[in-house]
Amino acid sequence: MDEAPFLPMNLPMFARRLLRPLLDPYRRYRHAKLIHAVRVSIGLLATILLTTGINLPHGEWASVTMLIVIGGLQHHGNIGKKAVERAYGTLIGASVGLLLVVQQAYFGQPLLTYLLMSVVCGFFSYHAIGKGGYIALLSAITVFIVAGHGDNPISDGLWRTVDILIGIVLALAFSFALPLYAVYSWRYNLASALRDCAAIYSRIINGQSVTDDEHLKLLNRLNAAMVQLRSLMPSVSKEVRVSMTELDAIQRHLRMCISTLEILGNTRPDPRDEHATARMQVMLKAEHRQIRVQLVGMARALKSGVTERLERPSHAGLNEPALDAPVYSALDGYRLLTVQLAANVDAMRQRLAKSAGRWKI
Repeated sequence: MDEAPFLPMNLPMFARRLLRPLLDPYRRYRHAKLIHAVRVSIGLLATILLTTGINLPHGEWASVTMLIVIGGLQHHGNIGKKAVERAYGTLIGASVGLLLVVQQAYFGQPLLTYLLMSVVCGFFSYHAIGKGGYIALLSAITVFIVAGHGDNPISDGLWRTVDILIGIVLALAFSFALPLYAVYSWRYNLASALRDCAAIYSRIINGQSVTDDEHLKLLNRLNAAMVQLRSLMPSVSKEVRVSMTELDAIQRHLRMCISTLEILGNTRPDPRDEHATARMQVMLKAEHRQIRVQLVGMARALKSGVTERLERPSHAGLNEPALDAPVYSALDGYRLLTVQLAANVDAMRQRLAKSAGRWKI
């Protein structure tokens, strides 16, 4: 691969070599778990040193908050959302908890406090199912963190609230240190899926078995990639401001490509029929080349970030038969599916080219 485009060219050569492992998106994607573990460890150390250094009471809640906000989330798009929800949940729960502590100190009726806490947490639990459920659940948890069973001193509740907010701020700060963007995982998983599609298509047109372990392994890997790509889409949309509609359209093209490949594998000419196979190779020579070139080209563009290749126009559809043309034989159906696959792959290329300016960060 050429010199990575993400490294500033005005940096000295030694600096570029030193920073390459840290700034290269692909290396950060491959070592995401290690980077995430190091970041969380350093973040926890920072919360411990800060809270103990200034002698904050109940400083352990800052560390707990750090783990809650970023411990199980490595993608930057998720961390910001999680931190905001944690902040809302903390403020709501802390306010309610302090009110319960105040009423307990004023009335001195533990049974009333227990009843109020149960009712309040039941209300939060009602809203914990559905949209905003995480905020409601954290609010209920924070009520007990701040108030205990109503017998915590008001000062303890206030300090715990402060500790939790400190943990949120530090978690956000460390989420910006070598951020692990979901768009990296989306790009490289999509690139891998497109390469697998190209490999399956090559097996089909070259007469290789479509029932052996290698072929089925590729299909299973593609199905798993589809699920993973779907789960990444909300975070990718937040990170790079590409609409969910656009991402879903790209996903739909990939799904159509995989489905068409499965049908082609079952409708291709019998590899033992050399005459039919040779005829299809001649008739569909342009489509065969276009599909393979575009699948591999899209994969390379997604991985490298060099998207100029996505702008290259194709000649898909110039000789495409009408969709309502009669199909007289299995070979006619196979040819029609191949032409449709070429058109679908080209449409996917155009969508990736359209949004390239946003996802190639």
